[in-house]
Amino acid sequence: MEILLVASAFNSLSQRVYAELSDRGHRVDVVLASHGAEAVLAAVRATRPELIIAPMLKTALPEEVWREHTCLVVHPGPPGDRGPSSLDWAVAEEASHWGVTVLQAEAAMDAGAVWAARTYPVPLVGKSDLYRGEVSDAASAAVLLAVERFAEGSFKPQNQNDPAIRVRWRDFFRQEQRRIDWDKDDTGTVLRKLRAADSQPGVLDEVLGREVFLHGGYPEDRLRGAPGELLATRSGAVCRATVDGAVWIPELRPRRSSGDPAPFRRPAASVLASFQRPSEPRLPEIAAPLELAPDRQTWTDIRYSQDGDAGFLHFSFPGGAMSTEHCRRLLAAYRFALTRPTRVLVLGGCRDFFSNGIHLNVIEAAADSAGESWTNLNAMDDLIEAVLRTTDRLVVAALGGNAAAGGVMLALAADQVWCRTGAVLNPHYRRMGLYGSEFWTYSLPRRVGSEKARRLMTEALPVSAATAERIGLVDHLVAVSAQEFGAEVGHLAAALADDPDLARRISAKATARQSDEARQPLAEYRRAELARMRDIFFDPHAPYHALRSAFVRKQPSASVHPLAAGDAR
Repeated sequence: MEILLVASAFNSLSQRVYAELSDRGHRVDVVLASHGAEAVLAAVRATRPELIIAPMLKTALPEEVWREHTCLVVHPGPPGDRGPSSLDWAVAEEASHWGVTVLQAEAAMDAGAVWAARTYPVPLVGKSDLYRGEVSDAASAAVLLAVERFAEGSFKPQNQNDPAIRVRWRDFFRQEQRRIDWDKDDTGTVLRKLRAADSQPGVLDEVLGREVFLHGGYPEDRLRGAPGELLATRSGAVCRATVDGAVWIPELRPRRSSGDPAPFRRPAASVLASFQRPSEPRLPEIAAPLELAPDRQTWTDIRYSQDGDAGFLHFSFPGGAMSTEHCRRLLAAYRFALTRPTRVLVLGGCRDFFSNGIHLNVIEAAADSAGESWTNLNAMDDLIEAVLRTTDRLVVAALGGNAAAGGVMLALAADQVWCRTGAVLNPHYRRMGLYGSEFWTYSLPRRVGSEKARRLMTEALPVSAATAERIGLVDHLVAVSAQEFGAEVGHLAAALADDPDLARRISAKATARQSDEARQPLAEYRRAELARMRDIFFDPHAPYHALRSAFVRKQPSASVHPLAAGDAR
């Protein structure tokens, strides 16, 4: 079937819908609604679609389009729910279950006939994490069902005037409703407000006399202070006291109207430092132990645990972005994990992002963006090289969520890649104007072959988990919910550690690494890739710099977006 996706941004859900519809043999094109109504109309005329789907839409479709074509819109709420902030309300009110509806576009917002709907349980996670997990799973299932029903031809969608559907309009969730009263709100209330605003729009607040948006929130069980007091930093996050406890806030975003030269999300501690004079005292840095006691309620982005012969190095960075500091700390943790007596070492295993490679926001905020790009990339290469050179145990990359660019190459450095069925991979760099590094010229061809590696890099399209397994990027699909992923990985790792053939597999791995090294040393792959990347980073006219800036600052740039109508064919 000829299908046109209309999306305000080619975000994680739009990419998943694109990839999974393509897997089923549909010819899928994409147009960005953010480019304006004329762009949408032009795409409709050019592609002449049989069906139009809007996986993520912030503006109404042109009337000419929905009157002349069947247009299905994904609404992140159950049938009858209406309004622009559905998911915000569900998280803020701590709904136990929520839903996704695929409805037909019409004049009234969210009022069209229902083609499909799915419900899901709502865990206590941030809105964006929920969106990429449970919402994405439900939306994908509902879209695929709606497409099947449309293709079959006899299905009659349910009118929302049906008495069985309870219609409820919810207004836009405004900052006034999100605002935290540090003198009155308890920890639970503060966390609920932070989760409902993560990652967009954040909670508007004041820190050190500056207006900022708070992004992310996690409880702290030991640190205490006066309500609203900044208590400490940890690995880039800041801890702030509440009336009955404290919370960790990983990221801050200066308000655009404040005149800050870097009004975008980045590690909270670095934003605070930019507000202070060098002579002013800094908050104490209070580290968390790598092996954190299971009864602790505190935030840390890297942890290690062990179960018998299986070790687990968990990491979770906001947005999947890994700065120089993230890479260096993870490498130190990895080296610690190698000192433990295990035969299997699992990397990742958390819900949401695995990794998206180098931290473009931190790079954009740096005084020397080219130099920070280079430092960050080398730190990423150091980490991946350490994984590639591990020969005394089996290393598993466990992807509970999406991965892109260098994050995919980090996964491919492992011996096995386990991937949740809802994840989407983007194993390429071209859309950011980069050649690529992280040993991709070694890891990608050995997985999929030289020709497929070339196509993945040049086509620069999202890859579903199912296709990733079929072509060899992934070894095992984990068909569980995002919330169940960690436990399932634990079971799989325990079974692998007990495999009577494991010793032979570890020995064979060491032999293969030795043979590969004799054929072409890893240092040569690294040197050749970095030479290409250095030329890009330190060329002020290279497209990378404009593309990076537009991406980070959320400014329009056609080259940043992976697809335009016609490109997907």
